Amino acid sequence: MGRIRSEALSLDEMVAAVSHAGAGGIATFVGVVRDTNEGRAVTLLEYEAYGTMAEAELGRIFDELEREMPAVKIAATHRVGSLKVGDAAVICAASAPHRGEAFTACRLLIDRIKARLPIWKREHGPDGPYWVGWEDARCGDGHAHGSGAAPHHHAGHAHDEHE
Repeated sequence: MGRIRSEALSLDEMVAAVSHAGAGGIATFVGVVRDTNEGRAVTLLEYEAYGTMAEAELGRIFDELEREMPAVKIAATHRVGSLKVGDAAVICAASAPHRGEAFTACRLLIDRIKARLPIWKREHGPDGPYWVGWEDARCGDGHAHGSGAAPHHHAGHAHDEHE
């Protein structure tokens, strides 16, 4: 189970999606909006996604992990839209016969989501809104340019360790 959605996320829903009689351990990760990032105050986050592409990539990640760890069952949901401090932005869950496999699968799942999903993050604070981790592919200099420009020119995934 993997989805991108604008509604509030549910940890119980993710745990239920991976629960089964053979699961001896269930590991979860909840990425939550915090009030600061890199020393700047954050009052609101906006996530935008290329929804169908993000869900397709999420499916590929699930397929990879299921091939790498056949005993593991995984689920994840990422939220888009406006999120306040304390709101869940992403929830991942993994179940396995043993806790070590569940922890490993959950960690691999969130790491791959953050690295590969076409989701962009815009932070709001006292200085106004800015895109996080946005690089303008037209510049070719590899530097982040958080000028508030649209995310459509982003060369990669804009998550940092905010969750």
